[in-house]
Amino acid sequence: MTTPEPSALPAGMDAAAPERRLHPMSWLFVLIQQLRQFILPLIVLFVMGRGDRNDLWGLVAICVLAVISIWQYYTYRFRIGIDSLQIRSGLLERSLREIPFARIQNVALRQTLLHRIFGVAEVRLESAGGIKPEAEMRVLTLADALALEALVRRRRGEARTGPAAPGAETHDDGEVLLRLGAGDIIRAGLISNRGMVVVGGAFAALAQLSRDLFSQIIESWVRGLFGVVEDYGRGHETAAVLVLIVLFLVVVRLFSIALAFLQYHGFRLEEHGRRLTLERGLLSRARTSTPRRRIQSWTLREGMLHRLFGQRSLEVSTAVLENGSDGQPRSLREIAPVATPERCDALIRHLAPQVQWPPAQWQPLHRSTFWRLAVPQWLLTLAIAVPVSLNFGPWGAALVCLWLPWAGYIAWQHARHAGYSVDARMAAVRGGWWTRTWRFAEIGKLQAIRFSQSPLDRTLGTATLLLDTAGGNAIGDPLRLRFIPVDEARALDARLAGEIARSTMRW
Repeated sequence: MTTPEPSALPAGMDAAAPERRLHPMSWLFVLIQQLRQFILPLIVLFVMGRGDRNDLWGLVAICVLAVISIWQYYTYRFRIGIDSLQIRSGLLERSLREIPFARIQNVALRQTLLHRIFGVAEVRLESAGGIKPEAEMRVLTLADALALEALVRRRRGEARTGPAAPGAETHDDGEVLLRLGAGDIIRAGLISNRGMVVVGGAFAALAQLSRDLFSQIIESWVRGLFGVVEDYGRGHETAAVLVLIVLFLVVVRLFSIALAFLQYHGFRLEEHGRRLTLERGLLSRARTSTPRRRIQSWTLREGMLHRLFGQRSLEVSTAVLENGSDGQPRSLREIAPVATPERCDALIRHLAPQVQWPPAQWQPLHRSTFWRLAVPQWLLTLAIAVPVSLNFGPWGAALVCLWLPWAGYIAWQHARHAGYSVDARMAAVRGGWWTRTWRFAEIGKLQAIRFSQSPLDRTLGTATLLLDTAGGNAIGDPLRLRFIPVDEARALDARLAGEIARSTMRW
């Protein structure tokens, strides 16, 4: 998305302006959206028609959808008021919605390749808890879309701090906090493993299309590779297998890099006053804007490949739902897909200056943590060794039992790196070994706290604290403090519950 400066609003974009229509090509994008919903029935209708009159029904359906799209364009109006946005739609069943600017938490602009060809953008105005957007405009010119985003940002600021003084200048130029270059995107692709999804999907589709063809292709590749090796002498089958593995890994990484360029090309994180704006994408451009105060929790990730390249990933969870009902991203999430540890820490300190990051000291977990992690892995390994010994004899069981010391080493590393930190401003937890994570939330953002003990916890004198924020969800990793000595857990529970109560009274 090429973003021209939204410093001046287009003609008519003010409080006294009459009602406005969408872009004249808006009906085309509405039609495409409706065709996506009915594409499978239409394909079945065309395929099953077999050249008779049934084919005409598909054309009739497309014509009906086109008429509906044009109808929606001519009946959709919007007006920008002083403190709200009015939207009028419908002809037979009319509706009038008034959306206060103070309620809009996220302004999302989206451009597919077709949008970019026509110089337009899709605008979504979203609230904190709604599943569907408050308003969805398909489509506005890119200049109008950026002007509307700047206007919402300014009117929200006036609603919080009061109207600007007459004659005061409004500066919409944002400060760029992070920009990804080609080298950064290549590193992001090498670190991620998204190419495996493409390769796996291709193999699955090929296998479903024709299992015989799939088997023939794999067999021809393997025979060709072994044939090349046999030309240099027999006994090189191991080398052929290694070459096959290396080629597979190279293909996966190339696909990962390609996907990274599609997703992160032109990545730019900007700060506009109290709002963060994120823009990215190669073919399909997305631009989303969210208030900084809506950030509820922070997550730092560092895998083995991250450490190899000296990088980390920084993610946030906001009070706005991450994805809408249509699966499109609705809020900020990856504010730093790849960055050096120092850069990630600097971003956190800049965006959350009230917290001290990294913590001065991490508290260790209960001394029984190693056994809590190691014993289940050992029992599972022994359970697998029993049927293996019945089928392959003692040597098979011995090979399985070789996992026992490695499982113990993994548990020891996890217990050594795990810890938590709670101060006057922040609650943080760290864990992992191969892939390390740091998660924290401001105490003022906590919504609820849950104290729990399993029967094993009561026996060993430990407890778990689950800290819930407004951006928490069942899919993401929760902010959970596990294996804490029970006395420390009760003290933290009472302290954090009091902080949450005082915060609720202030609201």
